[in-house]
Amino acid sequence: MTGIMAEKRDYYEVLGVQKDADEEAIKKAYRAMARKYHPDLHPGDKECEEKFKEVTEAYEVLSDPEKRQKYDQFGHAGVDPSYGGMGGMGGMQGGFADMGDIFENLFGGVFGGSRSSSANVPRQGKDVNVGLNIDFMQACKGMRAEVKVQRMERCADCAGTGAAAGSSPEVCPDCHGRGTVKINQRTPFGMIAQTKTCPHCGGKGKVISNPCSKCKGAGRVRVAKTINVDVPAGIDNGQTLRVSGQGDAGINGGPSGNLNVVINVRPHPLFVRDGYDVHCEIPITYTQAVMGDDITVPTIDGHVKYHVGEGTQTGTVFRLRGKGVRRLHRTDNGDQYVKVVVEVPKNLTKKQKDLLKAFEDSLSDKNYAKRQSFFEKLKGLFDAK
Repeated sequence: MTGIMAEKRDYYEVLGVQKDADEEAIKKAYRAMARKYHPDLHPGDKECEEKFKEVTEAYEVLSDPEKRQKYDQFGHAGVDPSYGGMGGMGGMQGGFADMGDIFENLFGGVFGGSRSSSANVPRQGKDVNVGLNIDFMQACKGMRAEVKVQRMERCADCAGTGAAAGSSPEVCPDCHGRGTVKINQRTPFGMIAQTKTCPHCGGKGKVISNPCSKCKGAGRVRVAKTINVDVPAGIDNGQTLRVSGQGDAGINGGPSGNLNVVINVRPHPLFVRDGYDVHCEIPITYTQAVMGDDITVPTIDGHVKYHVGEGTQTGTVFRLRGKGVRRLHRTDNGDQYVKVVVEVPKNLTKKQKDLLKAFEDSLSDKNYAKRQSFFEKLKGLFDAK
């Protein structure tokens, strides 16, 4: 008896691409959506899990030229076994995954063909994603860090077989190790023999009568691990380090997934990073600005001396070449930019104010080039009227 089916969204709408999108655009859209809804990033969130399944299903169809052509022609009925019809071919009920499934379901059993099960195909383990908080200087210089992760590993008690010690998986009594069974189904063409995945063993061809007590027959267990990670000099906030093979263990002998370490750099009280350049501000006194002076400038490599010239104005920026951050996986550095801020003195005594007034009276317009230029421009504006 066929149940009522929820209406599926258009696959192009799911991935947010146009119908004429090329293969690269579809792949880019899928990667973005998959990262957004990946179950590992949203543990226990059923809505994200369903979204992830939806975008993966859409990508599997639209990334396959043959399936995409059938989907464009017949819609979901041409590619989804849950939908009735054969791509508009007479409304035949039951549905098929693609045209290859149509002929296989109709004629595969008759001509002796059988579908090979994918249950025993080696599959790569999932990636594990973790965050790592580091200091500004650690990002500049690089470091070795310990990262604690929870990942799936092969069960040591059963060596990954899923069977308890002293036992082993047994040949499935229903499919006799083939992973598939043949059933007869009545169709508009009469009784047709079909090959289906064995429901007893799930297509593996083997069953576990005495499962391992530690992994419950899964062959893998979740364990806590501490992994050493080399953080390279020059890494920036938000970047990800990929450690190959340190994710979940693979299935059926497949390779392990990767460990993705997302870097979070804490802000620094003095320095601000822009790419591989470093910016900072240094206050100087009024006298230093007027007469010039040698000042001490902090950098990520230590302190350096710099001479500010006579008459330095507030807001002046000077550059220290090569005093920035090491470029990632290279040997050269960015630069450091230092902004000078002239601090006006406060809380002066009467004597200090008198001296300052006398000093000001001794100056002329030629001592204030910018001020003189400003008033000349201002006068010119009024004279023009």
